Amino acid sequence: MVAVIINHFNKDLLPSGYLGVDIFFVISGYVITSSLAGRESKNFLDFLSGFYERRIKRLVPALVVFVLITSVLISLFNPEPGVALGLGWRSLFGISNISLYRGSTDYFAESTELNPFTHTWSLGVEEQFYLLFPFLIWFSGFGQQTAKGARNLFFWVGAMTIASLLGFIYLYQVNQPAAYFLMPPRFWEMAAGCLLFIGFQKRAKIEQALEQVPPLLVVAAMVGVMYLPVAAAVPATIGIVVLSAVLIACLKRETVAYKFFTLEKVVYIGLISYSLYLWHWTVLSISRWTIGIHWWSAPVQAGLMLLLAIASYRWVERPARQKSGNLSRWKTMLIGTGFASASFGAIFSIIKPLTGTLYQGDKVITQGEYRSMNAGATNYGLTKEKCFEALFSSTDPNKCRANKGSSERTLYFVGDSHSLSIWKTAEKVAQEARSSLFVYGYSSTPFPVLDYTRLSTKYDGREQFKSLHKFLRSDDGIREGDIVFVTLILPGYFSSKSQITIEKARKVLTPQDFLEMWVQEVIDLSSFLKSRNASLVLFAPSPIFKNRFEQCTKQWFNVFSRAKCEHPKSAFMAEYANIFEALGRIENTSNNVYVFNLLEAVCPGKICSYDRYGFPLYRDEHHINDYAAREVVAPRLLEFLSSKGLVQN
Repeated sequence: MVAVIINHFNKDLLPSGYLGVDIFFVISGYVITSSLAGRESKNFLDFLSGFYERRIKRLVPALVVFVLITSVLISLFNPEPGVALGLGWRSLFGISNISLYRGSTDYFAESTELNPFTHTWSLGVEEQFYLLFPFLIWFSGFGQQTAKGARNLFFWVGAMTIASLLGFIYLYQVNQPAAYFLMPPRFWEMAAGCLLFIGFQKRAKIEQALEQVPPLLVVAAMVGVMYLPVAAAVPATIGIVVLSAVLIACLKRETVAYKFFTLEKVVYIGLISYSLYLWHWTVLSISRWTIGIHWWSAPVQAGLMLLLAIASYRWVERPARQKSGNLSRWKTMLIGTGFASASFGAIFSIIKPLTGTLYQGDKVITQGEYRSMNAGATNYGLTKEKCFEALFSSTDPNKCRANKGSSERTLYFVGDSHSLSIWKTAEKVAQEARSSLFVYGYSSTPFPVLDYTRLSTKYDGREQFKSLHKFLRSDDGIREGDIVFVTLILPGYFSSKSQITIEKARKVLTPQDFLEMWVQEVIDLSSFLKSRNASLVLFAPSPIFKNRFEQCTKQWFNVFSRAKCEHPKSAFMAEYANIFEALGRIENTSNNVYVFNLLEAVCPGKICSYDRYGFPLYRDEHHINDYAAREVVAPRLLEFLSSKGLVQN
């Protein structure tokens, strides 16, 4: 637990401290199996109800109080808390991990630190394990204490453990959110504790051999693993699970490590560990929305975590177990699920009323309001409803071209969601150049299309972009003098830190592999355009900020934390160096290809920030807003096109 908190305070202090959760999974599997060994039950229903009664007593009361209070707290400082509140009510039913997976969430991204319920993914994994495990215990015969029950359970769980481990190793390479958040790829960790307990019961020699290992040496090795970089997550996770199992085996009464772990204060930390896990993230998340986390604030924040955990244990966890002890098993289960359901109803019903109502800062234009304000038609008669496929249902590219019958040139603005961001740029440039306009986009999908990659499991525009390819090459498509502008979140697909979704690939491909594939596709596109005397303009990447847009607006409560919202331009240049190099190679292949430096346009100085001269330039962490598109980017793009002889002043 301590390792997890240190990592959540500052990842640099203990890069893989998050593995403390994996240690908990192993211990949980061991404890659950040991608690069920020898427990007498009349029948399966009696066994199952008893198991879930104990789990409800343990988890639900503290979780309900935590979710309700935290929902109000986050609404005070987040002007758009709907996503957080939605994850909160899902955690009450053990499905927040599924929600995070479906959103293709990167657990290690800084944006996840702002959602006070992100850490509940582990509770979801644990609760989903509990749905399966009692059935394995009972029907293997272990729960019925049959002669071959332990052996059956060992082989059943062993086979599932191997499958789960292999799935974890494979998925972590091709779909990290699935490997991290879903229960099946995590099953092997809790199963390791189960196998360890059964192995001790049936093979005493195994336990005797492991007893010879010095516990302090194992603890030192575990700390060493936690200093491994996040890039080594797979071997680090396997290592920490193995070491956790060894530590359980060798931690005997006469050892120094055992004496330390049984100290009164250490035991008490163990008793309040569940409440501490719940509340520590709330303190850190609210702090990141407000004062930030600094050397001078860390002691106060750590003390607040401890006080909240002690209060939760003393006045929620312990009384709930004691009072429910006087109730029948079915009443306890009914009350527990009733509280969870009532809390869900309360949160679900107040998501809209809480959004903005309790907010204590100055007015902030939220993403939802931004889209509503700017979804109207352009002067060309085009609408985002027709031309932005990720949000709307149109599939006909012809609907996204204005003045189709004109003999003038057409400016084609295509790409992912960033083609929507530069909507006002496209309109202003087309008006100044007296040209027809075509705008077409699909979120989280690169153009030209690559068969195996996209940014999200939610969005997939590959088929739409294939149709666009055909349209551009048709008689109604590209004509002489036309210009195609490609705008993408290039670092999202091709930087070393990108989180891409790979499908149908026979081998593991890196972002650099996909970048080289994209370069070739762009070169092929430029060759086709040259055959029709048309040009191609590629937008170099703009900044992707690590802090939430709402977090970086000037408010009275974040005066100590806004410094993190400003970043040196040189840092972005270094991070995107491979992309700039690839764009330069493409530009050198033909005289009809040009690279427009969007980074320089929105960040002309040495420091990049969300605003300039008091005017916000972004609507989220990487999409520019309409003001920036019209007043900042459009003039620079027109100047660039004029300097290349593509348009006249």
